Amino acid sequence: MLTQSIYSSLTGFPAWHGSSLGAFPALSLHADPSSSPFLTLHAVRQWSNVPFFTVPLARAHGKSFAHRSELRQAKRIVVKLGSAVVTRGDECGLALGRLASIVEQVVLINRNGREMMIVTSGAVAFGKQRLRHEILLSQSVRQALHSGQNQLKDMSLPVLEARACAAAGQSGLMALYEAMFTQYSTCTAQILVTNLDFHDDQKRRNLNSTLHELLRMNIVPIINTNDAVVPPPEPNSDLQGVNVISIKDNDSLAARLAVEMRADLLIALSDVEGLYDSPPGSDDAKLLDTFYPGDQHSITYGTKSRVGIGGMEAKVKAALWALQGGTSVVIANGTHPKVTGHVITDIVEGKKVGTFFSEVKPAGPTVEQQTEMARSAGRTLASLEPEQRSDIICILADLLTERKDEILSANKNDMEHAVSRLSPAMLKRLSLSSSKLNSLSIGLRLIAVSSQDSVGRVLRRTRVANKLELEQITVPIGVLLVIFESRPDCLPQVSALAIASGNALLLKGGKEAANTNRILHELAQEALSIHGDKDAIQLVSTREEVEDLCRLEKMIDLIIPRGSSQLVRDIQRAAKSIPVLGHSEGICHVYVDHEASVDKAIKIIRDSKCDYPAACNAMETLLVHRDLLRTPLFDQIIDMLRTEHVKVHAGPKFASYLTFSPSEVKSLRTEYGDLECCIEVVDSMQEAVDHIHKYGSSHTDVIVTENEDTAEQFLQQLDSACVFWNASSRFADGYRFGLGAEVGISTARIHARGPVGLEGLLTTKWVLRGEGQTAADFSEQGSMTYLHENLPVARNFKMKMEH
Repeated sequence: MLTQSIYSSLTGFPAWHGSSLGAFPALSLHADPSSSPFLTLHAVRQWSNVPFFTVPLARAHGKSFAHRSELRQAKRIVVKLGSAVVTRGDECGLALGRLASIVEQVVLINRNGREMMIVTSGAVAFGKQRLRHEILLSQSVRQALHSGQNQLKDMSLPVLEARACAAAGQSGLMALYEAMFTQYSTCTAQILVTNLDFHDDQKRRNLNSTLHELLRMNIVPIINTNDAVVPPPEPNSDLQGVNVISIKDNDSLAARLAVEMRADLLIALSDVEGLYDSPPGSDDAKLLDTFYPGDQHSITYGTKSRVGIGGMEAKVKAALWALQGGTSVVIANGTHPKVTGHVITDIVEGKKVGTFFSEVKPAGPTVEQQTEMARSAGRTLASLEPEQRSDIICILADLLTERKDEILSANKNDMEHAVSRLSPAMLKRLSLSSSKLNSLSIGLRLIAVSSQDSVGRVLRRTRVANKLELEQITVPIGVLLVIFESRPDCLPQVSALAIASGNALLLKGGKEAANTNRILHELAQEALSIHGDKDAIQLVSTREEVEDLCRLEKMIDLIIPRGSSQLVRDIQRAAKSIPVLGHSEGICHVYVDHEASVDKAIKIIRDSKCDYPAACNAMETLLVHRDLLRTPLFDQIIDMLRTEHVKVHAGPKFASYLTFSPSEVKSLRTEYGDLECCIEVVDSMQEAVDHIHKYGSSHTDVIVTENEDTAEQFLQQLDSACVFWNASSRFADGYRFGLGAEVGISTARIHARGPVGLEGLLTTKWVLRGEGQTAADFSEQGSMTYLHENLPVARNFKMKMEH
């Protein structure tokens, strides 16, 4: 057959000369139309005594999952593939690439111990393709030659009846699935049903029995409506009461089977991202991350899909019916080329994909609503006078000391719960004290002073031409997302910087500091409320994962991670469309030159490594000039490190000098984050610079030497965010730099670099003031010429046009 040859050449699968599914014949089922699927669950429960595949169901059926994160517990999953997913864009033939990726995901999930069922469309489209080929081939040779090639392409074909197409395409569709699953050594079984087949209790019990037996044997059932004999759908009969659903399309079929089979999750793949509050493509359409039954009145539906007989309204009705029956539902896009290959696995992992249907509506706003609230209030915050923003920060500074007992009590609670779960270094980050709160308060007051000259500052003024003047001014970035681990002191610091710069702020803290973060956030909102802007700072307390937040590219303008290098790397990978300000690692070096002072070297190395080894600005590699080996200075360095209980790893060159060396480093690009470091030997200052450029992370690097020329060469040649001479690497900090605080340390080469304070949270915009000038006025035929004359800049200067 021509169709078989086409598919064989496209997929590498053998041409089909019949189905190998004789052992699994199509089944027909009937039930009394007034009966409820719940009334037949008694028979299903009898089968539940039979042990399933390898992993038992994790929960009693009857109540759907309340939150996305719980989808990881789903053990029995139905995947519904809509016509738009299965068929090509020309509606004639199947989308082989999409189907192959879907099959691969189903197999992967199945091998992880979950039971998978597929409800599929596509028989009509596949049959239409086959029948069209048959009609073309049946044309006489004379007719084909007489028509010519171009006319043959445009030859009108008769309208093909859908049932005939389904009859011609069903076997090929199933054979394709079987061939694809066979590549993964996974067996499939075909089951065909119609609405009329659900009118007999015995046949309904047969269906349950057969499906349970197939799942027990780890076979993937592939279910479809028998479109070759199905009657036309009855108008307005999609749902018949609460307990009976009419099988008029594969959406309702998938919902009914999911409930009767007590499935934990129904994934309905379509050609849209999920459910929108208005027709997709309209200006104000918003994708709903989560949909609740009580929100049906807020939805405006558009037209139905380009293929199939259902639309989004039918999908929602079927989804709500399944939800009421105890099955969780997600509607998502199964056609997008960038996500098709992992859409099913992402949903099962609880990631924020498509629309999740839940019966439990949270008491507070969603993270999307929080972001919108923050952006709106942030614009009001940015419009305040500098003195007003400064007052807010000073009030927050006062609250940190006035309410310190309340803060420390919450922190003690967090510490008690975390002591058995966190390392000593992480516990130190989590801990707050009166002295820390006092230091925080002082830092916030420094920020308050700097905020007097931040938003709206004129950076440049230019007279472009007569009566046409331009200025560049500082403005907020927009909405910031700061994700931080353990350190609750980060919250008031970042809040103050956001207030000073007029930015809206979304905060996501670690669970280990939940109580402390909550009270500190309340204080920040209390300070903001004096000008009615308390919503400008939002604390995310819902179950959103970091990856989910990183997908809000239309709502968030900049992500700032504060935490481990692993956290930063994870965020940089996840935030594909949102800029990330941060450093992936803090591999900081201290180079001890052969002209170094003994006292300075010992003091700087001790502080850089031992003061706070978990900090990103702690020394990780000590570079020593070769001439210092076997000298008193080198011996004192080793003795000091031993006394401080620092574990030493030898670099390759250093190890070659030793008869009995410490453990050799596995990598010279290691951030230990603990009382460990690498020691390596270099022959010169230039070799130290080359080593740092090759193995460093452009964070902070130090030279210890008494030779000023050597030091200046090091400072000039080294391309790191922070470069120090005879000073500890631990000075790389916004507070120590006089910034009041920092949102983090950036190793990027665009925008802010090093400790990022207030200036790093501002961007610019250009303001042009004219009197009706046009670009054409300055063309060769125009009457005006450019001047481009720089004008003096005054603080908060507002230009007045010359007349």
